[in-house]
Amino acid sequence: MNALPPAPAVATTCPYCGVGCGVKATPDGRGGALIAGDAAHPANLGRLCSKGSALGETLALDARLLRPMVRAGDGALAEASWDAALDRAAAGFRDILERHGPQAVAFYLSGQLLTEDYYVANKLAKGFLGTANVDTNSRLCMASSVAGHKRAFGSDTVPGAYEDLDQTDLIVLTGSNTAWCHPVLFRRMVAARSTRGARLVVIDPRRTATGEEADLFLPIAHGTDAALFSGLLVDLEKTGALDAAFIEAHTEGFAATLKEARAFTPDVAATAAATGLCAEEVARFFEMFRSTQRVVTCYSQGVNQSAVGTDKVNAILNCHLATGRIGKPGMGPFSLTGQPNAMGGREVGGLANQLAAHMGFSPAEVDRVRRFWDAPAIATAEGHKAVAMFDAIARGEIKALWVMGTNPAVSLPQAREVRAALGKLDLFVLSENVIGNDTLACAPHVLLPTAAWGEKDGTVTNSERRISRQRPFLPLPEKVRPDWWAMAQVAARLGHGAAFAWRGPADIFREHAALSGFENGGTRDFDISGLATLSDAEYESLAPVQWPVPEETREGRARLFADGGFFTPSGRARFVAPARVEAARSGGFPFLLNTGRVRDQWHTMTRTGLSPRLAGHIRAPFVAIHPEHAAPLGLEDGALARVTSAHGSATLEVRIDAGQQIGTLFAPIHWSDANASDGAVGALVHKHTDPHSGQPDLKATPAALAPAPMRSRGFLLARRRLDFSATPLPAGSWWARAALEGGFGWRLAGQGGPQEWADWAGGLDLPGDRTELVDLPGGHYRTAAFDARGRLVFALLMGPADAPQAWDALAGLLAEETVSLEDRRVLLSGRRAGARGPCGPLVCACFGVPRGAITDAIAAGDRDAVAIGARLKAGTNCGSCLPEIRQILQEARVPA
Repeated sequence: MNALPPAPAVATTCPYCGVGCGVKATPDGRGGALIAGDAAHPANLGRLCSKGSALGETLALDARLLRPMVRAGDGALAEASWDAALDRAAAGFRDILERHGPQAVAFYLSGQLLTEDYYVANKLAKGFLGTANVDTNSRLCMASSVAGHKRAFGSDTVPGAYEDLDQTDLIVLTGSNTAWCHPVLFRRMVAARSTRGARLVVIDPRRTATGEEADLFLPIAHGTDAALFSGLLVDLEKTGALDAAFIEAHTEGFAATLKEARAFTPDVAATAAATGLCAEEVARFFEMFRSTQRVVTCYSQGVNQSAVGTDKVNAILNCHLATGRIGKPGMGPFSLTGQPNAMGGREVGGLANQLAAHMGFSPAEVDRVRRFWDAPAIATAEGHKAVAMFDAIARGEIKALWVMGTNPAVSLPQAREVRAALGKLDLFVLSENVIGNDTLACAPHVLLPTAAWGEKDGTVTNSERRISRQRPFLPLPEKVRPDWWAMAQVAARLGHGAAFAWRGPADIFREHAALSGFENGGTRDFDISGLATLSDAEYESLAPVQWPVPEETREGRARLFADGGFFTPSGRARFVAPARVEAARSGGFPFLLNTGRVRDQWHTMTRTGLSPRLAGHIRAPFVAIHPEHAAPLGLEDGALARVTSAHGSATLEVRIDAGQQIGTLFAPIHWSDANASDGAVGALVHKHTDPHSGQPDLKATPAALAPAPMRSRGFLLARRRLDFSATPLPAGSWWARAALEGGFGWRLAGQGGPQEWADWAGGLDLPGDRTELVDLPGGHYRTAAFDARGRLVFALLMGPADAPQAWDALAGLLAEETVSLEDRRVLLSGRRAGARGPCGPLVCACFGVPRGAITDAIAAGDRDAVAIGARLKAGTNCGSCLPEIRQILQEARVPA
């Protein structure tokens, strides 16, 4: 019998960050796919980061939501037909609209949605339900950049393109750990250093992997970016580095802004005092900026996620406008977007202060969209932004909420309050594609299974305004449907079917494109009317293209504003003086808690948490602290500590990090109640927001830190995911779960001793072939179980907290079909027969290279990262592990 020919590779787009990398996915015929970078895609030119490279490990259906469900009278979710679920949702919205009006209805969306899904949600809510209470988790990452752009440019426009990173001579990174969070772009920056001699300035309170690569690292005090760039503006004027012709011809408000900057930061010394930097560092940065014509300033969440984020953005834009370094090759301000479709969502009005196609709520804009949609009930004023939306739910003002593709019970500030608010809703509809996340645990009334990456069909827009297709390469599971379809079905049940009668995503895209050009005439930045007449076949084959794409062409445009042409009423860019801010501390909370991402995980790990490779680098939630603070608090590396704020607490592993600024803590955002017992830091974060953007301040919550002493520490390995609610761990236990090849691993700690752990393990239904060790005087309990085929199905190794067990040596046994008799004999010692010892955590997730392999290569004579890459491939793909490889090399050169 002839074998079936291999399925062709499908060109699609990565579902993670805003870089928008092209992916080639080749279905394997077993529900999975081989993943490779798309060399033809201009965003990444074939390169993928560790997360993108591991996408093939996240496609299984065992963690998926696969059928609609409706909450029954007893409060339990029960399987329902699509018709029953949609009828329940539509009836609930109709009832609340009739009894309470449109302001009682809200939608909370996600940068994970495709543009077509986003468009339908905004058309339904704002156009036909009459509510502008439509916001998105993009409010948490990009809203301050949007507000800063609109204040300066009159539009939400990123003026440059990724190719500017290849053509620049100075890259300024502020508030961005780009080496970890946007590694594909960071490799382009590093390449510019090697090919052009470009220099790199990194501005960050933490010395991250990105800072390790810098020519100049500026450890700025939290929240003082605006002061630094205000000082730079003054210096540019003093030293004659302004572009007077550009200022005169294309801007307004310069004199007033310069006057304010002079009063705030009149010289290098004042700037240094305001930012916590030394004067020599400030002076060197100023000299580098003013003496280099081709400068790109990239900024991300360290700028945006701030109570003064919009002012920070405008302070950066001021410096580029004042020097005319905008919209030209190799120069300009550049916002590095957090999510894959944060920009696409804004194009269709995804934020509560927007209508579709970059229009707002002025009477003329409302009328224009109303006429295009034929929507007499259109919302006429801004709605609640994300934080305010959930406050309104808590007060009982919003009674119906539809959440799509996001996990607000984890990601929003003061997340425990968010969970309580969700429980008050009269109607809670959740569109989701995974089971087991924290928002799903908040008792939705209607649960709709939606398409996941690999099944979705539509478009996304990346950080450089590039629209790319996300194409399906896997079939939809039987009872799963796209988001746009579910919303269109609800719209039809509410009597609006004619306005939502699309055949597929191509129809929606054409309508979206037509609206962008409707009565535009060059007055709005977002215009893709040149794509409004795409045929179905042309939509299917659409190549990545940057907007604007006006009606007379299908060609995009890489850069804007080099010759002015801003979208303010005067056509001139506006200088905006940032407000002065004093640093604040709360007496009972001596630290500032900064939150953010780690290298190999994404958001709340509903996708990346499925990959054993991605779990190998950092396996548990942690808090980073400077060594100066650790000793007085009695904290050691790897111990547990309790972080508290005025709003909540979390128990995290301690990481002592000299790159952490004194007086500050850092904790990652990814862990939740779904994968850790007490690791969700959203519960701690205050909900102070920027007054202009509504973006929450996720980088500077007053916090305290104290040891969380435990009696025992250890780990658990199992082939299946255990439900600790059904079999509770000993009282006072802490855990964090990670995916492993063949199963799962849990880091464990607790107040119980050997007998308590023995009693717990004894209550489990384990296979018959089981070994056990109980050492009451020594404080050890160890057990392992094997099935009839000789496979390890369970292992628990617990010991005293001051001598924790590591699972590195044993974790691989879960993936083996038979465990050797030699390994069985020594397993309870925490070793493997003939093994030299634990290999340690993964350093290179792309190629699965652990720390032990790298130290072995160094011992064998490899003396630099190039040699290690040649031997092990580590660091040769996305390069995000190169700083860690260099650190291991450095440690190996330092005598013990």
